[in-house]
Amino acid sequence: CVCVCVCVCVYSCSFSIDYKNNCFRKDGKPFQFISGSIHYSRIPREYWKDRLLKMYMTGLNAIQVYVPWNFHETVQGVFNFAGDRDLEFFLNLANQTGLLGGLPAWLLQKPNIILRSADTEYLKAASDWFGVLLTKMRLWLYQNGGNIISVQVENEYGSYFACDYNYMRHLHTLFRLFLGEDVILFTTDGNTDKEMICGTLEGLYATIDFGTDTNITAAFIRQRRFEPKGPLVNSEFYTGWLDHWGDKHASVDTVKVSKMLGEMLSMGASVNMYMFEGGTNFGYWNGADHDTRFRSVVTSYDYNAPLSEAGDPTDKLLAIRDVIKNFRDIPVGPMPPATPKFAYGFVTLQKVGSISSLLDTLSPQGPVQSQYPLTFEEIKQYYGFMLYRTTLPRNVPEPTPLISPLNGIHDRAYVSVNGVYQGLMERDTALVMNVTGQQGDQLDILVENMGRVHFGSYINDNKGLLGNLILGNDVLTDWSIYPLDIDTAVANGWLQAAHSGSGMEAGDGPMIYSGTLKPTGLAWDTFVKLNGWTKGQVWVNGVNLGRYWPQRGPQQTLYVPRPFISATQPNNITVLELERAPSHRRILFMDQPQLYSTGQKT
Repeated sequence: CVCVCVCVCVYSCSFSIDYKNNCFRKDGKPFQFISGSIHYSRIPREYWKDRLLKMYMTGLNAIQVYVPWNFHETVQGVFNFAGDRDLEFFLNLANQTGLLGGLPAWLLQKPNIILRSADTEYLKAASDWFGVLLTKMRLWLYQNGGNIISVQVENEYGSYFACDYNYMRHLHTLFRLFLGEDVILFTTDGNTDKEMICGTLEGLYATIDFGTDTNITAAFIRQRRFEPKGPLVNSEFYTGWLDHWGDKHASVDTVKVSKMLGEMLSMGASVNMYMFEGGTNFGYWNGADHDTRFRSVVTSYDYNAPLSEAGDPTDKLLAIRDVIKNFRDIPVGPMPPATPKFAYGFVTLQKVGSISSLLDTLSPQGPVQSQYPLTFEEIKQYYGFMLYRTTLPRNVPEPTPLISPLNGIHDRAYVSVNGVYQGLMERDTALVMNVTGQQGDQLDILVENMGRVHFGSYINDNKGLLGNLILGNDVLTDWSIYPLDIDTAVANGWLQAAHSGSGMEAGDGPMIYSGTLKPTGLAWDTFVKLNGWTKGQVWVNGVNLGRYWPQRGPQQTLYVPRPFISATQPNNITVLELERAPSHRRILFMDQPQLYSTGQKT
């Protein structure tokens, strides 16, 4: 994680910690940063400048950004910094930034690896990644004429179970090797003794993070126990919170945020607001948490932040700007307006076919054969879906339990026999269901990866069928396992071409539907609502918008940014419905979001 200032240094540039006067110094002068977090990986590249300008006009003098490892190295050894992953282009726009990120799923091919530890295989992979990333970042350090003023090493490591100081020492050595001795390296951890003990290391400046439910004085006293001298820093002051499927929509009171921000700034503390804009978990990038249970994060990362998911200024942003005015001069001029929105109306979809009937298109390389189920990681399918196929070993005329012992469904499994949908099995909650059929009938199980656990006590969050399935007393064997590349099929128009045009009725189980949003001459932001649909994914012109799940909520609409829409050409809409589509088969494009169900409390 890195913090970057707006100012450009003309002569000798320096950024340092003044331990005597308990402050930062930029070019020899005391400096208090007022920063906000923004994730370029959750925002279309075309909107980066718009969001950064709005943050600048709020009065921020720095931003903080995560650089997600798994976003840039999805395949081991292949690094992608192009297009929406062009970090240096973002840095060039930003005049400010910050570094940190998620772990790539390919690490889990190694069954006994201990992530975020001194495990030899993990350190090798992490060192390779940082060798690429930090070499790029060195040119952007403030003392080298760039705009990075500090670099975070790890993130809330004290919350992780490992508490491995050898790992932290390795990172410290690695960062110094590539970035030099002058840049400020820091850590950020939660407001408990355990987290601060396990997450800090001598030579890395220890900062703390907390939200509006915390006593400021007590929190900074805790930071002082680990950093007796130097600036007070709340490196992640929570302006809102994220949502999980099935939970109530999270929000944090604007008055509390602005009041607490003012109090911290009055104390001379530097503050980074997390988030200032959250953006969207497009595609399969939502992630998950696991405390007492597995909880998948929703598609929207709106976060109840000062800038909305669509980058629109909110009342919270205006209140924050009013606070900042008391501590520094803010840019003169109006706040850039919200991007225009348009309600394109209804689109009626037609059925393309079931997942089982489209395997030649969705898995052109064919299946992997295995006596027993293999995980996503063993087949190198890190996101999305896989279909497991076998046959019933005997006649099952009466409903017979299909069981996943030891909670082996990660994360949801949609079960069909001879193309007839039987029902759902789900991690932690629904591990037994009944099926019927004849010996030799085809049993298909479509498994959905609902997002990887990115934090907490889980070490290896493998996906798929993690163990044997048992039908009655029989262990099911002889599997054909199909890794599905739905995104490529959609992007290439293969599913549009496969469209029968027969207007077939909706059915149960995993089905593909498609339709066309006619051009209107306008390409504006919009939001798609799938009223009556159950659960699935939506693509617009080949771009995966993410998951919808209105029945579980709280999120009811998906954000469609302007760059995804064509004003002059037909817009291809594809929907994967996993359980049941409504008979009307319509979706609605609206001019406003709905992040929680009508009447639902936040």
